[in-house]
Amino acid sequence: MPDLTTLALFVAATLALLLVPGPAVLYIVTRSVAQGRSAGMVSMLGVHLGSVVHVAAAALGISALLAASATAFAVVRYLGAAYLIWLGVRKLMTRSGGLDAAAPPAASRSRLFWEGFVVNVLNPKTAIFFLAFLPQFTDPARGAVAPQIMLLGVIWILLGVASDGAYALLASAMAGRLRGSARARRRLDTGSGVVYLGLGATAALTGQAHAA
Repeated sequence: MPDLTTLALFVAATLALLLVPGPAVLYIVTRSVAQGRSAGMVSMLGVHLGSVVHVAAAALGISALLAASATAFAVVRYLGAAYLIWLGVRKLMTRSGGLDAAAPPAASRSRLFWEGFVVNVLNPKTAIFFLAFLPQFTDPARGAVAPQIMLLGVIWILLGVASDGAYALLASAMAGRLRGSARARRRLDTGSGVVYLGLGATAALTGQAHAA
């Protein structure tokens, strides 16, 4: 198992990465603003079920396989980019109503959960972390690598639940005025849609750079 110094460095590095908003955080924040605290927390749980998939894949060696195959890595990246772009287009489409249009129907808890799951399974930020960053904190001299990856992955998930849960609580606490204003809702949909599109485009272009 990694020593305490390595674990401390891993925790510090993980927190630095988690606190930088990415697709998963954006999804949690927009859902928290749109539907409240419980929706944000359900979305967060879905996101981190997706983290479990990344941990399991890394421990089983799938991440190493993806890292070794430019084609496989590109497929994962482009799937993630396509899903982010689809979310962005859907957000922008909510602007079609008039100025006095009512808010769109709230998504069900199951839909929030599974959308969060898909967002993080196809999240380029999380994929890159498990492909390139996490293995740096393993040491074959200290035992089998798979259990080390599992331990580090569990730490990642616990820290992610804490940080993303804080984002959900903060966003829902500030959301009352936004949910009460049709204009503010439209601006939120427009802003989040543009950000999703930007993240999707960035993921696609980064994938091209990796392939090159």
